[in-house]
Amino acid sequence: MALETWDIDTSHSSITFWVRHMVISKVHGRFTTWHGSFEFDDQDYSTASVTVTIDAASIETHEPKRDAHLRSADFLEVEAFPELTFTSRRAEATGVNKLRVIGDLVVHGSSREVVLETVYNGRAADPWGWERIGLEAHASVDRTAFGLRWNKALEAGGVLVGDTVEITLEIEAIKRVA
Repeated sequence: MALETWDIDTSHSSITFWVRHMVISKVHGRFTTWHGSFEFDDQDYSTASVTVTIDAASIETHEPKRDAHLRSADFLEVEAFPELTFTSRRAEATGVNKLRVIGDLVVHGSSREVVLETVYNGRAADPWGWERIGLEAHASVDRTAFGLRWNKALEAGGVLVGDTVEITLEIEAIKRVA
């Protein structure tokens, strides 16, 4: 195969995350508005590249007060920093149907290298003749590295919000036709 361009079908894809709450549980969330595309050759993973742009205000954790706090200056500060972006710099094969995508994640105006451990789930034609591929990716990021340091100490020890954010992308993409 050759390098092909794919547009992410956001209606069949998701960007979700979770973070520890009070050390004892997890809060799950997602971003509802985003877009992206990538170039990919399923025979040579090293040529893969990806760009994704996320509307920071689209963060959703199913708790309106918490969502408003996450949009505030304590966290994402969406009025000053309306987008989160990921732009890959390189990719490498790590096994059968597995690749590592290394790139720059920009959150709250800070850029840090992030590694997406990615699984290629294959390709298929949909009933309307469009070619699609599926990928899953995971990354762990330290939110404090992006300046997101708000927290509260707990009386019993520990803190209200964990520093590590676990991110999962479930991607279905449509091959771009010239």
